[in-house]
Amino acid sequence: MTKVAVLGAGGRMGLAVCAAVLAAEDLELVAAIDPAQAGRRLDAIGALSGTWLEIAASLEAAVKAGAEVVVDFTVAPAARVNLAFCARSGLHAVCGTTGFSESDIEELGGLFSGKAHGVLAANFSIGAALMMRCAELCAPFVEGAEVIELHHARKRDAPSGTSLETIRRMQASRDAAGAVPWAPDPTEAEILSGARGATASGGVHVHSVRLPGLVAHQEVLFGFAGEMLSIRHDSFDRASFMPGVLLAVRKVADLPGLTLGLQGLLGL
Repeated sequence: MTKVAVLGAGGRMGLAVCAAVLAAEDLELVAAIDPAQAGRRLDAIGALSGTWLEIAASLEAAVKAGAEVVVDFTVAPAARVNLAFCARSGLHAVCGTTGFSESDIEELGGLFSGKAHGVLAANFSIGAALMMRCAELCAPFVEGAEVIELHHARKRDAPSGTSLETIRRMQASRDAAGAVPWAPDPTEAEILSGARGATASGGVHVHSVRLPGLVAHQEVLFGFAGEMLSIRHDSFDRASFMPGVLLAVRKVADLPGLTLGLQGLLGL
């Protein structure tokens, strides 16, 4: 039985992770942590009937409860502090928080080089992992690409971590294959600033949509002479992320260092 603590337990993703851990026969939820909800019981703020667990204010609760794995779904500034604490305390960490810079990831790699291991993924959906792998495989064979990512109206960062990771992997695949640069943007006059979206690595444009009713969605458009290929993934419910989170929780102890993304856990 692996003992698990959840950071950001009072948020939408945190509550979903708590419910998934409670439902897993091989996992035990020993601590729920969220400073904004400290002192409240989990069953009072979410559909988690049958649990007596009171939400704690700090990560010290995970240590006191004997947690082996900490799951973090917070925000980047808090997650930087949380993950450093986990690494120093010998706690394995599974993190779905986005907004980390390349220097952040490099620093985390150093922190998780000891007995504590980490898994950091921009998206824990297995379908999203497959979508990124498909995009990676297609990238060397096409002339141009654009990415449209669509998320709920309360998402704090743009572009999404998933879109940036997808483009990074597409560019790496093109570079490894010795492909020519992406087709140049033909736009000569941008009538409204930002109409062409943001430009990511290699010149790929990424467009962010934020609307009520959405959860997490992404479409990769590939264009070449006379045809277009579209790869799309849709998460309609946060339940779609839970199999990937639980997979990481179960495997992180056997994955030395910092593992980025789900692809390695899935053998992709």
